[in-house]
Amino acid sequence: MLELGGAAAWGVPGGGSSGGPAVAVEVTPIENWLELEGGVTGLFAKGSSEWDTDLVFKKPWTLSRKAEFMAGIGPEWVHTGQNGATSNAIAGEAVLDFMFWPAKRRRFGWYFEPAYDYSFGHGHEQSVGVTGGLLIAIR
Repeated sequence: MLELGGAAAWGVPGGGSSGGPAVAVEVTPIENWLELEGGVTGLFAKGSSEWDTDLVFKKPWTLSRKAEFMAGIGPEWVHTGQNGATSNAIAGEAVLDFMFWPAKRRRFGWYFEPAYDYSFGHGHEQSVGVTGGLLIAIR
């Protein structure tokens, strides 16, 4: 499955906000038990940029023929550029993934994914964010 969308993030506590594009690919190695999602998100604010690359391990639940829910955790690599300086850090991410399929064949749908990130790098930055957009089934 391919996810194409946009993302927004806010620093916790009281940090700034940023936003940008998001793309991810999701596969199902163990039906009804494990989904793997690998993705890249670009977050931009005045004078700074951040590229997050993650691998999330998710447990899926089918809510109805048209709705699914997943909860997951995983590692994340964060590349930040600010005022001409760059830094890299490892982080952890926890997500909730809501997927909606309007048609019976589940070829196209949409998703909404709130997340919490915790950086293990300098400053131990934390953020909450949301990603949402289009789902495209790849079969």
